[in-house]
Amino acid sequence: MSTEPREIEHPPATPEPRHFDEDGDASRRTWLAGERTVLAWLRTGLTATAVALAVGKVVPDLRDGGAAWPFVVLGAGYGLLGALIVAYGLYRGREVDRAIRAGRWLTLDGRAMALIGTLTIGLALFATVLIVVDA
Repeated sequence: MSTEPREIEHPPATPEPRHFDEDGDASRRTWLAGERTVLAWLRTGLTATAVALAVGKVVPDLRDGGAAWPFVVLGAGYGLLGALIVAYGLYRGREVDRAIRAGRWLTLDGRAMALIGTLTIGLALFATVLIVVDA
């Protein structure tokens, strides 16, 4: 057996690119991406709900006195935010599925984003003030 490299007349043929399906249609991948996005909305809503429980119930129970109501209000706000995020995520997922079936593009609803963003900023500012005042 020879240890010298063999010379090749022609390089091997480059394989044809593979498509997700035979027609090269990306709608299946798009549906899967949409599904992952809905799951991200659900995880975010669940996280806000966990924050609601921690801030509204656990923190007041761990404190050595002082007013508990600001933490309860803040926790309720995060609970509302969590519910809103989940509701919009499920709605958005359904609308994206419809748009994919119809072959059209669907943008985010600016009003929903403004509401969720405003509520998030408001809760963050309220939490900041509560932390500074309660320190």
